[in-house]
Amino acid sequence: MASRPHLQAIAIDTSQSHGPHDHGDGWQSQLHPYHRNGKRIRLRHLKKGVSQGSTLAPLLFNIYISDLPTSVSRKYIYAEDLAIMHAGGDRKVVEGVLSKDMATVDEYLQTWKLKLSTTKMVSAVFHLNNKEPKREMKVNQNNETLPFCSEPKYLGVTLDRSLTYRRHLESLRKKLTSRVTLLRRLACSGWGAGATTLRTATLDLVHSTAEYCVPVWCHSAHIRLIDPAINNALRIVTGCLRPTPADNLPVVACRHPNC
Repeated sequence: MASRPHLQAIAIDTSQSHGPHDHGDGWQSQLHPYHRNGKRIRLRHLKKGVSQGSTLAPLLFNIYISDLPTSVSRKYIYAEDLAIMHAGGDRKVVEGVLSKDMATVDEYLQTWKLKLSTTKMVSAVFHLNNKEPKREMKVNQNNETLPFCSEPKYLGVTLDRSLTYRRHLESLRKKLTSRVTLLRRLACSGWGAGATTLRTATLDLVHSTAEYCVPVWCHSAHIRLIDPAINNALRIVTGCLRPTPADNLPVVACRHPNC
């Protein structure tokens, strides 16, 4: 009987995607405008790379590595965060494919003066075989085995073996609960902020955090872990008491005069 397919992924991070490295002629010296309080003050020489945090930096970096070599495994990239994945029933074959593709990617990055951030690189495996929940796969890079992580974080989302997203939602619940506590302090009856300020704070502190990457984990069986924190935030904004049915809170919030 063929074994269940395993999906193995490697999260790759480059430590010199923006700052200093030698790109060759035309890249070593640039004039970059320096601004303060919205006013241009002077031009500053950037000898190498682009300024960290620049609006164009992710776009320029994507253009710079747009000719990544083809590989057997699939590549997923967002700015400088790259992940390669391969699925198969034979884990030895999967390990061999990823090790070979890692060598190809490493050679490409060295050619274009980019350096791998080995401290941030991890390998992970995703499968539904509950008989082997702790099985680790070994992928080599420069004759060294990449560290294995059972719950890696990619683009701010914590992944687990069977992609239930339980650990991610538990972490999100703690973050939302701490922010709802701040809202309660703002809503103090004696000196608290007005309804408009509370609404703005709720949107910025709670809803923006709760909606981050929601298409990824919205079908998780554990999504109700974050419902209490969101409902508490809605009660603070609308002034509804705890006996108010939770299903009615979004409706009341939308009809609230300050929403």
